[in-house]
Amino acid sequence: MICVQKHENSGVDYEKLFSVLNYDFKDRELVTTALTHSSYANERRDGTLYNERLEFLGDSVLSIIVSDYIYLNLPQMPEGKLTKLRASLVCEKSLYAYAKQINLGEFIRLSKGEKRTGGDDRPSILSDAFEAVIAAIYLDGGIEEARKFVLRFVIPDIQSSKPKKFKDYKTMLQEIIQKNPEEKLSYVLTKEMGPDHDKHFVVEVHLNSNVIGKGGGRSKKEAEQQAAREALELMGY
Repeated sequence: MICVQKHENSGVDYEKLFSVLNYDFKDRELVTTALTHSSYANERRDGTLYNERLEFLGDSVLSIIVSDYIYLNLPQMPEGKLTKLRASLVCEKSLYAYAKQINLGEFIRLSKGEKRTGGDDRPSILSDAFEAVIAAIYLDGGIEEARKFVLRFVIPDIQSSKPKKFKDYKTMLQEIIQKNPEEKLSYVLTKEMGPDHDKHFVVEVHLNSNVIGKGGGRSKKEAEQQAAREALELMGY
């Protein structure tokens, strides 16, 4: 008889999960939370924790690991290109691809409605869960374990001969604006519409107090990119 290791009421197959992550958690609550979407917690209404705080931390851990690696291993690359490379490696599109490599969607806990509408394959949900898992590994095993996990995906991506098609409009806009230090650039969420399984966000990009671009998307990050793209177009870039 095969023994499947599951936490009580979690529904998570830890044996399989730890195998695909190549990491065994000491604190299983951490990874369970990392794989819990807000829709699941909202449906249960019992205080179940979900992964947004871990996603916040994971975003920073991911950024420092990638920054450290490319800085040390690409010594001839100038700052501007390092910034663009990092952005392409940590963007939603790349994180979604990394999550797909290990079938992370199979382990994410979603509401019935979210699951029914394909939430386990939605780029915003998978990329957020991937960042949350990075944070969980960091908290459970430290920065070196998190580094091993992240670089498993990032190094082959860097070494890939295929050029990245992703355009980081936010970085492009920032590089233009920072030529004038007195100017301040900010992104403001103005609308959040739709149910959990079909969210749409609208973001404005402000230069000081002036709106210079507006964009929408299925995630805040996508909406910010589209707002920056419109600002660049209006500026003639």
